[in-house]
Amino acid sequence: MPAPGTLASTAKGGAVITVEAETCWILPEDARSLIFSGHPAPVLRSRSRRDRGGAVTGEVTIEGHAALHPAGRAVVIQTREGCWLVPLVTFRRVVSGEAASAPLFPIPSGVGL
Repeated sequence: MPAPGTLASTAKGGAVITVEAETCWILPEDARSLIFSGHPAPVLRSRSRRDRGGAVTGEVTIEGHAALHPAGRAVVIQTREGCWLVPLVTFRRVVSGEAASAPLFPIPSGVGL
């Protein structure tokens, strides 16, 4: 089972997902689309590395997605590391800035969603 995580808001209305030492985010326009239209949102992560010459290169990758639960009352966040659930009302409050952060509840592998 994945470790519990935290959902926090960004200054512009996006979401930051932190699980252990990994940090991912959902862009503000994707978070709004998820809340108001129910469209899945990509979960992004920035990776940087240093090459042999010492130059630092970075890239942004899609690590997973966030989608509404079939019942419509929660947001399910799936990444390569695992799967988490947060109530839709809580997700909306964090993204809008009403709440600073919220816990992410891990979903054990094998639970069908």
